[in-house]
Amino acid sequence: MCTAATYETKSFYFGRNLDLEYSYEESVTVTPRNFPLPFRMAPPLTQHYAFLGMSYVTGGYPLYYDATNEKGLSMAGLHFVGNAVYRAAPQPGKVNIAPFEFIPWIVAQCDCLADARTLLAEMDLVDVPFREDLPNSQLHWMIADRTGCLVVESMADGLHVYDNPVGVLTNNPPFPFQLQNLSNYMALSTQPPVNHFCPSLPLAPYSRGMGALGLPGDCSSVSRFVRAAFTRLNSLSGDTELESVNQFFHILGSVAMPRGCVDMGGGKFEVTIYSCCCNADTGVYYYTSYENGGLTAVDLRKENLDGAALYTYPMIERASVVSQN
Repeated sequence: MCTAATYETKSFYFGRNLDLEYSYEESVTVTPRNFPLPFRMAPPLTQHYAFLGMSYVTGGYPLYYDATNEKGLSMAGLHFVGNAVYRAAPQPGKVNIAPFEFIPWIVAQCDCLADARTLLAEMDLVDVPFREDLPNSQLHWMIADRTGCLVVESMADGLHVYDNPVGVLTNNPPFPFQLQNLSNYMALSTQPPVNHFCPSLPLAPYSRGMGALGLPGDCSSVSRFVRAAFTRLNSLSGDTELESVNQFFHILGSVAMPRGCVDMGGGKFEVTIYSCCCNADTGVYYYTSYENGGLTAVDLRKENLDGAALYTYPMIERASVVSQN
């Protein structure tokens, strides 16, 4: 399970929680403009936009979980188990892309969301795995820049592209349900509640925050969607970099997974492996890990963006403590 979100102050921010019961050797990875990107069923890209994000690098190839390119376009893949269906064979007349190639294919070529819409109209997702021991994950994706946000879902009846006005994505069910389900929470507010139950009764709030009474607090993807949407759409912060980034991590923290709350059996528990926030304007990628709540940053523009080799920074997982006495 995962949660992705956008946030905007002076800059545009994009990020996500990765929630799983296991971890690969994740690293923040910078793909420069001249790193060759092969595709199984499409022509390779030898020159493209530079981008960075969290990935699992294997066999010299970055399998990205999320990424932001130098033009400010961001994308993340989230679990969509039971609903994601990829084509069994390439489709004539389409650009056929494997799911593990999808994030690089979009962020390497598109400088804005409008470009992504154009590419999405020409493509289909085909179930070609990276390797036999690495089958495709069942995913759907969120793509965003400061002009808007899209959700892409490949299902049994084809590829769906939805506008996402709330700037949030979790997992199942499909996105149209998640959006419609928000109607069940129309009455929630950041303001104190008004007595509509019976005006003749002397009913009054007995606590702060009761305007949001009924906001779901469980760990399910439907509840996390509602909670993340409510938090993100009502979030206020200053517009400095630190204030904005701090607020973004508070949004993600409202739906983070502490160990022990989601039992996967066999002694395994789902946790938030990492949370990230990328300033899409500057290319600075911030992250925390489950065992390390301090912010770590990787700056896209501090690398040689005209290079041809990946830059990888293994995720820092050990916490440090600052003593004040």
